[in-house]
Amino acid sequence: MSAPVNAGTALATARERALAVLGGEPDDQTLGRYLHGIPGVDAVGLEQRAASLGTRSIKTTSKAWALDRIIELIDLTTLEGADTPGKVRSLVAKALTPDASDPATPRVAAVCVYGDMVPFAVEALGAAHGDPDDGLISVAAVATAFPSGRSSLAIKLADTAEAVAAGADEIDMVIDRGAFLAGRYGEVFDQIVAVKEACRRPDGTSASLKVILETGELVTYDNVRRASWLSILAGGDFIKTSTGKVSPAATLPVTLLMLEVVRDWHRLTGHKVGVKPAGGIRSSKDAIKYLVTVAETVGEEWLVPHLFRFGASSLLNDVLLQRQKLKSGHYSGADYVTID
Repeated sequence: MSAPVNAGTALATARERALAVLGGEPDDQTLGRYLHGIPGVDAVGLEQRAASLGTRSIKTTSKAWALDRIIELIDLTTLEGADTPGKVRSLVAKALTPDASDPATPRVAAVCVYGDMVPFAVEALGAAHGDPDDGLISVAAVATAFPSGRSSLAIKLADTAEAVAAGADEIDMVIDRGAFLAGRYGEVFDQIVAVKEACRRPDGTSASLKVILETGELVTYDNVRRASWLSILAGGDFIKTSTGKVSPAATLPVTLLMLEVVRDWHRLTGHKVGVKPAGGIRSSKDAIKYLVTVAETVGEEWLVPHLFRFGASSLLNDVLLQRQKLKSGHYSGADYVTID
């Protein structure tokens, strides 16, 4: 998926945005004043709201739609040190044909891999490589010293640029949680802006940038809200909960909170930003709760690939089993879906 780039660099665009929203330069002082001026999160209210949304029942016809939509919003992921070109090709085969017994099964939105695996994913996708909003499959690459983010900015930018040059449509970067928690908000802002600039291609388009907050390390809801605002101010096209390598990963209350930030940003600026919960979402039952939460918080218009994704590796198999049950009236069993 390619994001158009307005005239000027990402730095100029981010600075203009910051000046308009913050009323000053995006340095530690101005960002700190703004972020800490955001009202605190009512934790009890947030968790109660998330629990309430999670109890909504869905009828059979709506469930069939929901299961297909979940598939269309999945970033099918393999992020292991033991990943090989063969494993990536198998992942792509699963993305292209999730259920060989049912040709009507939709394709996933993207495959998500390490940067050095991008060329193999692009090659395996062939003509199916492209924008998921057009029924094609994107290639997403994790970058910026994923999952820790502990490296120099130069290495992070080289990591990003290499993945984009290899054909990545989307970059999933990690913020420097240490800098954020230490209050060095200007540093985090500048790094996101720099990575956004590294996503640019020679033709003037840009790979879409997902900013991973690693909410399990941010500890508090207030920090999640501040990190979400900071990431959007710096130009993130998506805000993403987690790397999947830290527990807890995605949770419904945290995702609800991030959706509320996206909603408020849209009301403030008219600009839409995506949300990606990742890690720990393994069942269709849980995924449907997220669909309901999106629809009730920002509206069903967000339930499209360029505005909402599930980062998952095992979720797809459970969704396929549920689809088979709806069609046949009984569970087929795990042997009837391929192993990711």
